[in-house]
Amino acid sequence: MENSLWHDEFPVNNECLYLNHAAVAPWPVCAQQAVSEFASENVALGASLYPQWQQIENSLRRRLEALIQASKGSVALVKNTSEALSFVANGINWQSGDVVVITDQEFPSNRIVWEALAQSGVTVVSVALPWEDPEVELLQAIAQKPRLVSISAVQYASGLALDVARIGQACRQHGVLFCVDAIQAIGTMPIAVDDWRCDFAMADGHKWMLGPEGLGLFYIRPEIMEQLQVSEYGWHMVKNAGDYDQKHWQLADDARRFECGSPNMLGAVALNASAGLLLDIGLETIRDAIHERCFALIELLHAIDAQLLNPVLQQRPTGVVTFHLWQTDLHKLYRTLMKNGVICAYRGGGIRFSPHFHTPFSVLEEACEALMELR
Repeated sequence: MENSLWHDEFPVNNECLYLNHAAVAPWPVCAQQAVSEFASENVALGASLYPQWQQIENSLRRRLEALIQASKGSVALVKNTSEALSFVANGINWQSGDVVVITDQEFPSNRIVWEALAQSGVTVVSVALPWEDPEVELLQAIAQKPRLVSISAVQYASGLALDVARIGQACRQHGVLFCVDAIQAIGTMPIAVDDWRCDFAMADGHKWMLGPEGLGLFYIRPEIMEQLQVSEYGWHMVKNAGDYDQKHWQLADDARRFECGSPNMLGAVALNASAGLLLDIGLETIRDAIHERCFALIELLHAIDAQLLNPVLQQRPTGVVTFHLWQTDLHKLYRTLMKNGVICAYRGGGIRFSPHFHTPFSVLEEACEALMELR
């Protein structure tokens, strides 16, 4: 898809200065149209087209696998990242004295789930991410052979992108389970879970994948599928799920075993369309476009004497750009920006802008002009 067509898919750029894709993204038009058609079919025909709806669900699994270059059957559809993290936390046979390593910049979902294991004798160790070598303390902690390491590929507040493959290689070398919260990464760049050497990865669809809330992906490395105990049960996660009379059931052979009940079909319709758009455009193209906008934002913010929360953003660009403005009440400025149509977030003690590949450069310029006028 050519750049000239991106604008038509994202009318949000005509209505406001939308810089909040790291929180909740606006849908593309193709997702709106898919949901509208689905709703019309439902109103007119009820569930008579359910077999076709199931094909959409299967298409979504394949597209999500393509977004992370995962093998067929290794991705389950889940409600959100927190649910997928809980599947990991509740599916491991923990022993008293086991250690889980996280970082000190994690979103609460990737901290609370592990801290809740204290009742099983599990200790959580939080390590710092020094700017000069963000992985160094993680690698030192991995050498101590904890049971599991769980990190975000891109930190939600600072936008720091970790060298996930470097961490994954160390984990595999030391026999440590490796879990990646990829919510701020999938949809922004080419990803190959085999290169990451991760055992688990998860993400919601409502950020950079441009889908609705309430639906995401859970990847589990096929070689360790049997090691993770299933913690939720229902009709949908068994072999021959359509055979309601079977008395002796077995878990599905693939990641569908983590989908216990009726699917979020409405969400699947929307996310299937959005994921298809991302794949059609190409993740390399999307990555390059996001980086161009990141670099443009850095220049614009430097011009107004803003201080980046992440000093290595230029070396490790992402779509997350968080900054301070000295001698400015940032809480008040954030609220004023939102009231004036600059849609952003307050995170990590700073204001966070997060443009996607389709964000016009004029939006970046106008947002920074508003910063100067409203500060």
